[in-house]
Parts: sequence; C-alpha cells; structure tokens
Amino acid sequence: MKKVADMTPQELAEASAQAMWAGDKASQNLGMELVSVAPGTATLAMTLTETMSNGHGNCHGGFIFTLADSAFAFACNSYNQLVVAQSCSVSFINPGKIGDRLTAVAREVSRRGRSGIYDIRVSNQDGEHIAEFRGLSRSVKGTHVPE
Repeated sequence: MKKVADMTPQELAEASAQAMWAGDKASQNLGMELVSVAPGTATLAMTLTETMSNGHGNCHGGFIFTLADSAFAFACNSYNQLVVAQSCSVSFINPGKIGDRLTAVAREVSRRGRSGIYDIRVSNQDGEHIAEFRGLSRSVKGTHVPE
C-alpha cells in the first residue's frame, strides 16, 4: 500500500472508506452497498426488505435515517481523519416502500477546523425524493489509514 503522503485525495478517500467498511457491521448487515466515495462525498444504496416495514406497511423511518447516516459517515471520514456525528436531523418527504432500492448521496457543504456540515438526499430507484438529512460532524483524534 502507498504511504498516505503519496496518495491522491481520491486514493485517500477510498482507503479511508475501505478501512471503515471493514468494521461497519451495521451497514453491511442491513445490505447496504458503498457505491462510491470521493473527498467530501459518498453514495450508499440499500434495498428495503420486508423486515424493515413499519405498522403502515412502509419502510420504518429509522432504516432511511440509518442509510443517510451511513452515507454521511463515509463522506465526512473521506480525508483520513476520524470524524463522528455531532448532530443530525432528517425530514421525510415520501415513504419508502418495501422492495424499493434507496440511494443516499452525501455531499459536503462546509468543512472548517474540526466541524463539518453535510447534506444527504435519499431517493428511490425512480428518482423520487424520499428524505433529506443534514449532519453536523466533529473530527476527533486518529486516522483510518496509518500515516
């Protein structure tokens, strides 16, 4: 493996994502797929299963939140700095239906000092807008890839 100092920003984002994905049993066990990652952005997808249904027969909002939160995590951790969520919120726009393939696209809005702001849009396979998520991040000590 290349030294961190010799990696491009894209290589560093990918190496950080690989390190995170290896330990992310929650995302893996929910059937999420890490579609792409780049500095300050990440895309994850997940198919909604029957075990994710709520009492109305739609996807439980917690699973939509979790997909968006995972995309947020991969986006804000793409610089080889350990980053955690400081706060986040979600607005549900349309219900996710069982069998839908949801995609969460996270993009960096601002990153200054130890704080960041990230917006995540969740859509279904037809491009229908399902939810908007905003996450505020805080960097902590440590890296994903040893320097």
